[in-house]
Order: sequence, then C-alpha cells, then structure tokens
Amino acid sequence: MPKLSMTNWRTGNGDPNPIFGEATGPFAELVLGDQVNLKQFGVRIERLAPGSRSSIRHWHLAEDEFVYVLTGELVLVEEGEVLLHAGDAAAWPAGSEVAHCLANRSNTEASFLIVGVRSSKDIVTYPDHGVRLIRNGTDRKYEAL
Repeated sequence: MPKLSMTNWRTGNGDPNPIFGEATGPFAELVLGDQVNLKQFGVRIERLAPGSRSSIRHWHLAEDEFVYVLTGELVLVEEGEVLLHAGDAAAWPAGSEVAHCLANRSNTEASFLIVGVRSSKDIVTYPDHGVRLIRNGTDRKYEAL
C-alpha cells in the first residue's frame, strides 16, 4: 500500500464564479484519491482561510458527500446553520435536496476531509441562484431551474 504525499497542496483564490458572480475566498486542497488513482470515490482535504467558503450552496442528484472537520470550526450552511468543530462530521446522500456549504467565520484557518462518489454523470442544483449544472462525462452545461 503506498503512503500518500501530504505536501502537494493546490491553492486558489476562490475568485468569482463566472456563472454566479459569487466568490468563495482563498483555499488550499490536497487531492488524495488521485495520488493512487481511486476510481469509485474521491478523497481530499481542504483548508479554508477565515472568511472563505467551501462552495456555493448546492446539492447533488447522483453523488453522496461526506465531510469531517479536522481542525478549527466551520459553519454548516443549509436552510439553517450549525457550528461544526474538529471531530464533527456531516453527510448528504445522493438525491437529498439539502443544499449546503461550509463557511469559515472564525479568525483562524479550518480544515476538513471530503469523501464523495466519482460519478461521471450528475446534476448539481444551486437553489440560491436558480441554476443547475448538468455534468455528463467531460461535458458541462448550466440551465435555469
């Protein structure tokens, strides 16, 4: 079994999304599953700077999602909000119409583990923007709800 590298972090600014115009803020991610070519599920660690979010609130038709907070604290934003601390977890089964994202509203960096299905086809709904993303292999298109 290969030991995975914990040093290949990719950083991003979380620039405004070209479709929604909304920025999510600075982040860093370490994609672990790709290091050993996992096919059925993806695994990564994400670090969020203070004031950053994991994504725009969304839900997946075809993908399960699981998150586990490693360090710091994050606000789980759904219809309401719940504070998550290191050691807390949350999950959404595929098709669960619960739009969600994580927000770092603290003054320190926070990190979390993400595990999800690697589905080549999915529909991702962004209810706050009235848009869905239809993903079919490498093809992607947005359409109004």
